[in-house]
Amino acid sequence: MKKAFHVKVHVRLKKGVLDPQGLTVKQALESMGYRDVQEVRVGKFIEIDFDGKPKDIVVKEVKEMGERLLINPIIEEFYYEIESR
Repeated sequence: MKKAFHVKVHVRLKKGVLDPQGLTVKQALESMGYRDVQEVRVGKFIEIDFDGKPKDIVVKEVKEMGERLLINPIIEEFYYEIESR
């Protein structure tokens, strides 16, 4: 029986990298009365489905995808969650 996996990839700016979109959201929240918000960081969320591969291959490929395409390694980092389907 083939095993299926659902991968959730979270991409975010590295700490110390200016996030103008996050700053804009923070300012908008403050203008709406949410004054206790300390910081807002905006990132990306990517979902990938795999079918018929062993989990260790899925892990290897997700790491490669992240490093080669899904992020800009100079300013971004990523982490992922793998779920069986």
